[in-house]
Amino acid sequence: MRPAALIFDVFGTCVDWRRSIARAVAAALPGVDAEAFALAWRAEYDPAMEPIRAGRRGYVALDDLHRENLARVLTRQGLSVPDPAALARAWERLDPWPDVGPGLAALKEHAIIAPCSNGSIALMTRLARFAGLPWDCILGAEIARDYKPRAVVYEASCAALRLAPEQVMMVAAHNDDLHAARAAGLRTGFMPRPGEYGPGQTKDLGPDADWDIVAADFGDLARRVATP
Repeated sequence: MRPAALIFDVFGTCVDWRRSIARAVAAALPGVDAEAFALAWRAEYDPAMEPIRAGRRGYVALDDLHRENLARVLTRQGLSVPDPAALARAWERLDPWPDVGPGLAALKEHAIIAPCSNGSIALMTRLARFAGLPWDCILGAEIARDYKPRAVVYEASCAALRLAPEQVMMVAAHNDDLHAARAAGLRTGFMPRPGEYGPGQTKDLGPDADWDIVAADFGDLARRVATP
């Protein structure tokens, strides 16, 4: 049975954050190992969200966490930039993987498509405009006031569409995202991105469970959804 909606992880699944952020870092911090800096910045992502997930801190949008995390990495490395806020906005300008635009356009012919990202509505909207992501709406962390993989994020996205979880498929390149979505009752689609973290990537190189769909790319996903 074809899902009525597909909701997507964005960072890593839809866009190549590593090379895009490294490009922005190289422009702002000449002479720094830009890719290493990008990876260090991203490494602060989950630790920054954990106090919010655990209830020790109220909801703070990812835009603000990105700025806090940038300040932390700059301090640790003894660096500074004239306009840290401008560099933090690089997360709004991430290149899509080549298969994403055509694949989303094809999927949109058969189902509602929307992000279910930890990014804020503002961040996801500006990123969609930059990367040409043709979402029908923006879902995810901000409507839930919490962060994945908390069940409420997936549940709130389904509720916003007035769909039961079993009518919605979560698509991600990260197995832990899909485990959480499945536990919340959603269907699951795995999209491998073995280059997300570069040549040293050791995690999420393939599926670690019997997901409903394991697709080679977004075009393959669209074909599988069109002919369930």
